[in-house]
Amino acid sequence: MHPDLLRSPERLPLSAGSNWRASLALDYTLEAQRSVLRYRHDGPLRILKSLYPEGDAVCHNVLVHPPGGLVGGDTLDVQLRLAEGAHGLITTPGATRFYRSEAGALATQKLHAQLAGGSRLEWLPLEALAYPACDALNEARFELAPGAEMMAWDITALGLPVAGAPFDRGRFAQHLEVCGVWLERGLIEAQDELLMNGALGLAGRRCMATLVFAAGHAITRPRQERALEAVRALIEAQEREAAPEAGLIAGATAAHGQVLVLRALSHLTEPSLQLLRQAWALWRHELWGLSATPPRIWSM
Repeated sequence: MHPDLLRSPERLPLSAGSNWRASLALDYTLEAQRSVLRYRHDGPLRILKSLYPEGDAVCHNVLVHPPGGLVGGDTLDVQLRLAEGAHGLITTPGATRFYRSEAGALATQKLHAQLAGGSRLEWLPLEALAYPACDALNEARFELAPGAEMMAWDITALGLPVAGAPFDRGRFAQHLEVCGVWLERGLIEAQDELLMNGALGLAGRRCMATLVFAAGHAITRPRQERALEAVRALIEAQEREAAPEAGLIAGATAAHGQVLVLRALSHLTEPSLQLLRQAWALWRHELWGLSATPPRIWSM
């Protein structure tokens, strides 16, 4: 890898036409009871070798962006399709960093996923890290046919408070959608004092996390209740055991007949990420009857 790619994009000289524009198309199919991935890419966006730590039915993949972050004008575009019966799990090796934007240019990360009936998706990227003075859009859309199901999470860390770089300038827009069913959009303005520090806003916390379970059909009431009761017990235990300085608060609800949502806030990323990993494992067992088999890269 060229040494410049190991440096922060904030420190690289930017000139007209120097923006990264990358796309990646992922297609999962079920072949002889094995979930198989084929992909096409354009620009600096890659997928690593498919792994099968829990057998042929579930294909694990790691999505890699070699430059390591986005600046104003950069665009990452992921198109994802799962054929009937396929099951894909996708994560990343590290945070997606949205660096300072110059001249008001927008840095964009987009995902559009289409799930055929009987397919399953687990979209589990590590956090999006919003640097001071970024101008960013993080967008994910999911289309689910009847019989399809998915779990996806979105984790956003605002600024680098431990490094003395608070999120005191910039904006971060989020778009999370289960098409035709549920839509959540938000805009975080760093200078919006009521939002950033008000009791009805983030209350000084700088990590926001959401875990979604969605289906292309109605989730039965008993299934909903089992999943919510289990994850609420987990939340109570995590809030009780978390150090006071973590500032962890969370809740779970059935946002729609086809959608379950867990939300968390904390001062730093780790308490929310730990909660979501445990909730993902719990829902995997309760809703799919699968054991928790974390991506290998999480333990590296």
